[in-house]
Amino acid sequence: MQPAPPAALQLAARLRQLRQGTPRLTQGELAGALSAEGKLSPATVSSWESRTAPKIPPVHRLDAYARFFSTPRSVAVEGPPALLPLDGFTPEERKSYDTLSADLLRLRSAASGESFYEEPTFQRTWHFPDAGRVTFVCAELPADQIGPFGDPESPNYTELQTFADIDSLMELHGHIRAENPTATVHFKTPQEVVPDDLTGHLIVLGGVVWNEITGRLSRMARLPVRQVPTPDLESGEIFVAKVGGKERQFWPQWTGEDKKVLSADVGLLARVPNPLNASRTLTICNGIHSRGVYGAVRTLTDAALRDGNERYISTSFGNTSSFAILMSVEVIKNQVITPDFNGSDSVLYKWSSDAA
Repeated sequence: MQPAPPAALQLAARLRQLRQGTPRLTQGELAGALSAEGKLSPATVSSWESRTAPKIPPVHRLDAYARFFSTPRSVAVEGPPALLPLDGFTPEERKSYDTLSADLLRLRSAASGESFYEEPTFQRTWHFPDAGRVTFVCAELPADQIGPFGDPESPNYTELQTFADIDSLMELHGHIRAENPTATVHFKTPQEVVPDDLTGHLIVLGGVVWNEITGRLSRMARLPVRQVPTPDLESGEIFVAKVGGKERQFWPQWTGEDKKVLSADVGLLARVPNPLNASRTLTICNGIHSRGVYGAVRTLTDAALRDGNERYISTSFGNTSSFAILMSVEVIKNQVITPDFNGSDSVLYKWSSDAA
């Protein structure tokens, strides 16, 4: 067997040093804490710390190491060690995280033979190399909210006036057509969908109230993020997800004297294999309100930010086929500001099915 490169042994030693610091953790305790973002076994932790033939952890696992070891609150006096959300860090903890994360990434780059400063390659989320059928499933407005041009009996009938989230549909439809010029692309309401539509690449826009397919497919795909109604918010449904073993709620933010002006919505971008045809994809762009849906769409269509956001997805989730991101979508002067995943406040929650 070939000896391990010195750089790989240095990375393994650094990970071992972190775990054996104060307080000292077992490999099982560390694996349990880091399993908050995908199951991790003690054996895998051991393989990363091997003194003879260490394996190189994926980037998103090193990010979890940096988060865990950059705050003493990860190891509480009571309860098991826990991986804490980055958005709850103090400025000092965030500085420690940034330093440790950069250190671990440099060690990994040296161990893998990659340049730390090299631009990472990434998949384009909206490019489907198989050129398969792509179907948008868009929510339809309730009858009492459709304008006069949405009435089929009107001489000026315009079908799109019956669709919810038209901004999101138009933004993403053009982008999908540009990325997949030979693919057949359709958009339909849930009532218009036929079985053949459900076995291609599916893009679902909108929430569970006006688009029942969103809820149905989310449950089939076993997404860890749910949308639930609450009497304290009449205009939409909040998101809930488990963070550190506890259910956490994600709410929009309001401003103005009467607290009725939306200043930040919550958006969801989720990509999983289509539960009705695993060789195709299901992508959900959702939000508490329409601004959240549009923000989720814009993360990967905005020319100024999409490449950086694609790199964030590639770095965070690797080659996993299933991931989800809850994001804060800022609204300024009634305009949606595209979330930057690489910023400090945009990503509220992330999940991946990757257990490695």
